[in-house]
Amino acid sequence: MRITVTVDGTSYTDDVEPRTLLVHHLRERLGKVGTVVGCDTSNCGACTVHLDGHSVKSCSVLAVQADGSEVTTVEGLARDGQLHPVQQAFHDNHALQCGFCTPGMIMQSIDLLADNPDPDEHAVREGLEGNLCRCTGYQNIVKAVRDAAHHMRPGAGPEAERVADTGSRTASSVGGGGE
Repeated sequence: MRITVTVDGTSYTDDVEPRTLLVHHLRERLGKVGTVVGCDTSNCGACTVHLDGHSVKSCSVLAVQADGSEVTTVEGLARDGQLHPVQQAFHDNHALQCGFCTPGMIMQSIDLLADNPDPDEHAVREGLEGNLCRCTGYQNIVKAVRDAAHHMRPGAGPEAERVADTGSRTASSVGGGGE
């Protein structure tokens, strides 16, 4: 089935098997390996991306369901060489250890902050409860999200993710191949 998806500001057209998961399309065809395959059961949240401005676990979305949509991955957050405020807060607050869950945590945190720009600790923990971290104990993750909330300007959620379309490309011109 032929689909067209805008990923991190670039439009991609590709033929996909109807059963292909979005996470596998992103990694294997488009080379977006920052989107991690964790559990393939939607339990861990490591594969979280934004689909039309809202977080989804890309292991539970078929690529064909994203046809005509905008997808933002962790790789599409930085602007002009500057990390997104949530990425910077994760760095500044040491909110990672192994880093495996970090892309999904960051994407979910941005969605959380778009809905609640000034969450307390309980709201952060509740907003991230579908994303698992086996290393940190969450203390620094919660601290990072609250720090990011204080540094983000109003409207820094999904709208700030949009970038000017840098042109259309086919997946075959990207040189897929996940790691």
